[in-house]
Amino acid sequence: MKLIRIILFPIVPIYYLITRLRNWMFDVGIKSSKSYDFPVICVGNLSTGGTGKTPMIEYLIRLLKDDKNLATLSRGYKRKTKGFVLADENANADTIGDEPFQFYRKFKDVRVAVDADRQNGIAELRRLQPQPQVILLDDAFQHRKVKAGFNILLTAYNNLYYKDMVLPTGNLREPRSGAKRADLIVVTKCSKDITEIEKQKITSKLKLHNHQQLFFSYVDYGSNVISDSEAMELTKLSKFTLVTGIANAKPLVEFLNEKGLKFDHLEFSDHYNFTPSDIETLASKSLIITTEKDYVRLSTNEKLKSKLFYLPIEIKIDKPEVFSTAVKVFVS
Repeated sequence: MKLIRIILFPIVPIYYLITRLRNWMFDVGIKSSKSYDFPVICVGNLSTGGTGKTPMIEYLIRLLKDDKNLATLSRGYKRKTKGFVLADENANADTIGDEPFQFYRKFKDVRVAVDADRQNGIAELRRLQPQPQVILLDDAFQHRKVKAGFNILLTAYNNLYYKDMVLPTGNLREPRSGAKRADLIVVTKCSKDITEIEKQKITSKLKLHNHQQLFFSYVDYGSNVISDSEAMELTKLSKFTLVTGIANAKPLVEFLNEKGLKFDHLEFSDHYNFTPSDIETLASKSLIITTEKDYVRLSTNEKLKSKLFYLPIEIKIDKPEVFSTAVKVFVS
C-alpha cells in the first residue's frame, strides 16, 4: 500500500488543485451552500477516517439530549438502502449503516436518519413532528452544499492534519487550509497524561484562527465488556479473540496489552462486511471481544450471540466546561 501511494504521488498536485478549487467556488458563492435558521452542527475531519467521529456525536447527544429535541443525520456508509431512511424498530446495520444503528440502539429518544444528500435529509427530518430542534451531521465537513452553523473538526493525535498531505499519497480529503471552516478543533485519541508543553507545541503548529478554539481528548475504555444479556469484568477475562473492523485498531490493542490480557487479534478493514466464511471462523472461537460498531453487525448472527461482547468507550475532553458552553451557546 505504501509503495502504491508513493507511485501515485504525481496525482497529489492534481487532487490538491481540484479540491482547493472546489472549496474556493463554495467560499465565493459560485457553488451554493444552504444555510439554516435552526442549529445544525457538523462533526467531521480532513482525513479519510479514524479520528473518532462516532464517539464525538455520542458526546454531543449526551450533552444536549435532555434540553433539546435532537436528530442525527449520517450518510449511512455501506448500507444496502438508498435515499432517506429514518431508523425505526426494523432498522439494522444493513438498512442504515453500522454507526447510525449504534446511535439508534443507544439513544431511543433521538431520531436517527441517513441520507447521502444532506440537504434532502435535513428537509425530511424537519417535516417530522415534533420537529428536531438541533441536527447533528455525522461526517459532513466536506459536504459543502450544506452550510452548518457550527463545525467541529477532529484530528487524531497520531496523524495530525498539519503533518499530512492530500490523497492519494496522504490521507487528507482536502487541503489543510480547509480547517479554517472549523469553529472547534479537537485533537482526539491523545494519551491521558499528555503534557501542557505538548499541547502548546501542537497548538502552535495548528495555527488557529481567531474564531477557533482547540481541545484535546482521550478515549476512556469501559471496565466491563458487554453483550445484550450480560457484562463481564475486562481484567478477569482469560484468553479471548479480539475482532476489529475499524480504521485504526492500534490504540485498542495497546490498551488491552497494557492490561496484560492475552488475546489473538483478527483485524479487518473499516466497515468490513463479514462473510459466511468469516462467521464460521468466529463461531469456532470460545470468546470474542469487539468494538461496539462491529458488535451491532455481528450480534445478529445466532452462532455468535453467546460468545460475543463489546468494549464500550467514551471520550473525555480536557476542558469540558468550555466545550459545553461553546456548543450550548450556539444551540440556545
